[in-house]
Amino acid sequence: MQIRKYITSDCEQLAKLFYQTVHSVNAKDYTKEQLDVWATGTVDLKEWDKSFLKHFTIVAIENNEIVGFGDIDESGYLDRLFVHREHQREGIASAICDKLEQAVSIRTITTHSSITARPFFEHRGYRVIREQTVIRNGIALTNFIMEK
Repeated sequence: MQIRKYITSDCEQLAKLFYQTVHSVNAKDYTKEQLDVWATGTVDLKEWDKSFLKHFTIVAIENNEIVGFGDIDESGYLDRLFVHREHQREGIASAICDKLEQAVSIRTITTHSSITARPFFEHRGYRVIREQTVIRNGIALTNFIMEK
């Protein structure tokens, strides 16, 4: 597996990977209605690209295919961390997270974790600060503010 910095031409692939991962991996913890408002299948690629370029963003590649990605901002907020549904439990998320956590000089890293990802982050030493409910298009989604 190779890990490299994000480039603009990755954006569309990351949007597809995000949608597919949410709708498959997270399906055990969220309803179809919740998944549909979380990952609608349409993202503003220009806004995502701008966000990825502003943050420290990396992608994981295996056999010339992007199999995961993550990003963190200067404040230590780990924004996105997603791994392809067919590459779960291969150490990809850990490798990405290691690089993201090392990329910032901030001591405290914060993330908003899904129900699905909570055990992954707890295993890495993150603790739940609080559970929260986010409303998207009138649909409630539970996640956890966590920090390390």
